[in-house]
Amino acid sequence: MKQIPKHRADFSYFLPIQTRWSDNDIYGHVNNVTYYSYFDTAANALLIEKADFDIRYSPVIGLVVDSACSFFQELSYPEIIDVGVAISKLGNSSVQYDLAIFKQGHEVASAQGHFVHVFVDRQTRKSTPIPIKIRDALYQYSVNE
Repeated sequence: MKQIPKHRADFSYFLPIQTRWSDNDIYGHVNNVTYYSYFDTAANALLIEKADFDIRYSPVIGLVVDSACSFFQELSYPEIIDVGVAISKLGNSSVQYDLAIFKQGHEVASAQGHFVHVFVDRQTRKSTPIPIKIRDALYQYSVNE
């Protein structure tokens, strides 16, 4: 099934990211694996900025259990991109982030995908409910599909 690129209006949280020289591959564009790094950075920035999440010391952490990316337009160095983040599913212990990468000044995504975090106890790695402070912050970015 062909993906339809999302638009900026589908997102209310954006993280600007400067592409790096090392992001480019031999083909002269950002390598596909780097898009996942951009997604991970934006999802965690949302948690840190909006939920006051402490990535180093929180007793509960989110681990990625599923991810995907569809590519529509090449990116390259040097560019500043905006990664949009929205929450499409918010469960008891998991959250699905919908993510899209936009070139600055562009309304249509160059790439889009998702990440699923399952929240676990940092020590035991057993699934645990999303802490209420994090849940409340994520809910503010929820979208209906």
